[in-house]
Amino acid sequence: MSIEKIPVTIITGFLGAGKTTLVRHLMQNPQGRRLAILVNEFGDLGIDGDILKSCADSNCPEDAIVELTNGCLCCTVADDFVPTIAALLARPQPPDHILIETSGLALPKPLVQAFNWPAIKSRVTVDGVVVVVDGAALAHGRVAADLDALAQQRAADTALTHDDPVEEVFEDQIACADLVVLNKRDLLDDAGIARAQAAISGALPRSVKTIAVADGKVDAALLLGLGVGTEDDIANRRTHHDDEAEHDHDDFDSFVVPVAEIADPAALAARIGSLAEKFDVLRVKGFVPVAGKPMRLLMQAVGARVTYHFDRPWNADEARDGRLVVIGLKGIDRAAVTRALLG
Repeated sequence: MSIEKIPVTIITGFLGAGKTTLVRHLMQNPQGRRLAILVNEFGDLGIDGDILKSCADSNCPEDAIVELTNGCLCCTVADDFVPTIAALLARPQPPDHILIETSGLALPKPLVQAFNWPAIKSRVTVDGVVVVVDGAALAHGRVAADLDALAQQRAADTALTHDDPVEEVFEDQIACADLVVLNKRDLLDDAGIARAQAAISGALPRSVKTIAVADGKVDAALLLGLGVGTEDDIANRRTHHDDEAEHDHDDFDSFVVPVAEIADPAALAARIGSLAEKFDVLRVKGFVPVAGKPMRLLMQAVGARVTYHFDRPWNADEARDGRLVVIGLKGIDRAAVTRALLG
């Protein structure tokens, strides 16, 4: 790997695995590196980018955190990725290291292949592809927190001769990994960790190291500076989509629900948690204003598991408008989900 090339770490993983939490931890512990962040939000509201910008500091200023919201990055490399990388490299103080947080649906391989494009090939290299997985879900035989209904439907259809698309996305992500981060270790006992690691090993065609962590807390020394040069090893990353010109995301849908000021965060969290049981909801995330509170409430849910905390004060020039992004399976009943969410 040329010392003149700026290393780029691609951080991918399924919905709710903990990618943004991991990136936040790296931003707060850069070990002297000047970072830049590309975040590829899936949906109409840049929640992940906003979360990361709240952590900006001198090592990673807010203007070095770039949101790409025009769709999955692996589908828009020509329109978004290459120009954005070129702009970061043209900064008066270029970053020492670039982190790319993909959407939960992204396939890493097309993105890795873009590093061989002439416009950037001589200037950046893929330091490594890091796949973050939901250990708690894997321990229970799922690639995400709540796919029980989908798994039952698939098992009941004896005519199916191919893998479920959601599982294919997971397997294609794992197939490109240089390092796997098994997140949410704190929710597992030893037997659960063993089951999760067995699920990862079963999807890995190569020998790849797995690190088990809680809350995305990985020492930057273990994650950055791998020096793999993944773009030069792309032939060894065999995926389901190798023989396809492109892929689509017709199995997923997302929409934004405006939320007025609330009085009881716990009540909203309970309603959000119940969505996974009633509908094909995979993920909910966003910000909500709370009556009498100057701080903004960050809500995040993976399946029925909901977390929330106050992340920062509302800005003086910022409307106290609550909005939640709902991500689910294609055909989800938006009106019914909205009614259930708002109570």
